[in-house]
Amino acid sequence: MTRCRLCGSAALASVVDLGATPPCESFLAADQLDQPEPAYPLHLRVCTDCWLAQIPPLITPEETFKEYAYFSSYSTSWVEHARTFVADAVQRVGLGPDAFVVEVASNDGYLLKHVVDRGIRCLGIEPSVNVGAAARDAGVPTLTEFLSPDTGTAVRAEHGPADLVVANNVYAHIPDVVGFTQGLRALVADDGWVSIEVQHLLTLIEENQYDTIYHEHFQYYTVASATRALASGGLTLVDVELLPTHGGSIRLWARPAEVAGEPTQQVADVLAREKAAGLQELSGYTEFSDRVAKVRRDLLKFLIEAAERGETVVGYGAPGKGNTLLNHCGIRPDLLAYTVDRNPYKHGRFTPGTRIPILPPERIAADRPDYVLVLPWNLRAELVEQLSFVHEWGGRLVFPIPELSIVEVKR
Repeated sequence: MTRCRLCGSAALASVVDLGATPPCESFLAADQLDQPEPAYPLHLRVCTDCWLAQIPPLITPEETFKEYAYFSSYSTSWVEHARTFVADAVQRVGLGPDAFVVEVASNDGYLLKHVVDRGIRCLGIEPSVNVGAAARDAGVPTLTEFLSPDTGTAVRAEHGPADLVVANNVYAHIPDVVGFTQGLRALVADDGWVSIEVQHLLTLIEENQYDTIYHEHFQYYTVASATRALASGGLTLVDVELLPTHGGSIRLWARPAEVAGEPTQQVADVLAREKAAGLQELSGYTEFSDRVAKVRRDLLKFLIEAAERGETVVGYGAPGKGNTLLNHCGIRPDLLAYTVDRNPYKHGRFTPGTRIPILPPERIAADRPDYVLVLPWNLRAELVEQLSFVHEWGGRLVFPIPELSIVEVKR
C-alpha cells in the first residue's frame, strides 16, 4: 500500500504488523483441511496527513461477503442494541407512518425487523446471498447488492429518498470509502439523516483491541478522520455518541452538507479527547505495537502452563476477531482443544489458519473443561452470565483483551 485511500497521501506510517493471516471469516470445512490456504499481510498504517488508519486492500469485499458466516441475530445483546437504536431513532428523526428507512449491510434483518414491527417502510441492502435470504425469510425486504453511487441512485429512483439511512459496522468494511459515502448520500433525502456505527480507534489503541484488525476492516476511524471521510461524499457530521459496543464504538450522525448546521458540543469534546491522546500525531501510536506483543506473550504463557499442568482449555465463540488473535499467537489445538459457537453455520468447521474445531455450545457442559477462553470479549457481560454454569465444576473464564484476565463465575 503506497497511498492513503481517503486523501491520496503517500505519508503512511506503521502502527502494528501482525504478520500474515487468512481472511478471518474463511472457516474451513473438513474436506478443505488438506488444501492450500491463502494468507495475506495484516499491517496497520496511519496516514499522517488525514490520520485515517488503514490496511492494504488485499482482498475484495466480493471475496468476503458473497457467502458470509456471521449472522447478527445470534447475539442476544446485539439484537437488543438494535431494538433500542430503532426506538431512539424514531424519536430523534421523527419517523412517522410515511417514513422510509434503509439499512446498508443489513445482515439477517436483526435491526430492520424492529422497523418492520413498527409498520415503517424499509429496505435492507445486503451483499451476502445467504444472509440476505435469512432476512427475507424473517419478513425484512432485502436487496442483495453492494452499495455504490449507482446502487444508491437506483434504490432512490425505485423507492424514493430515505428519511434515515443506517450503516452499522460496515463503514470500516469497504475499501472505496469515498464511493461508499457517495452511495449513502445518494440514498438519503436532502433533509434526511445518516447514522453510522463503527469501532473507535481511540479505544482500539487504549484498550489493546488489536484483534479487531483483520482483512474485512480496511480502515479504522477517529471522529476526526470520519469527519473527513463523510465530507468526501457530501455529508457533514452533526453529532456523535460514544457506545460500549465492540469494546468502544462511535455512532456518527450526519446530514447532507446543505442542511447540516453546526455540530454539537459532543463532537468538539470527542475531538479534544482524540487530540489529547495523540491520535493526530505519531506519538499516539508508537507504543501500541509493544502492548500488542505483551498480550500475545501473556496468553501463550497461560496456555502453555495450563497444558503442562494437564488442565483443559477450550474456547467460546468463533468471531472474526478471534481468528486474528489465534493466528497472531500461533495457537493450535494442542493449546486450545476446540471452540464452540451458537451459530450452526460454523459447526463442524475449523478456524482459518489455526484449524481449531468449532462445535455446538453444549459441548462445554459435557466436557467440563478447566478454563473457557472467551474470544468475543466485547460481549463480556452477556457471556459471563451465559457461561455461569461452568462454576458447577470449578471452571473459570479467561479474557485475553485488554489484558489477560481469569474470572471465577458464580450463579
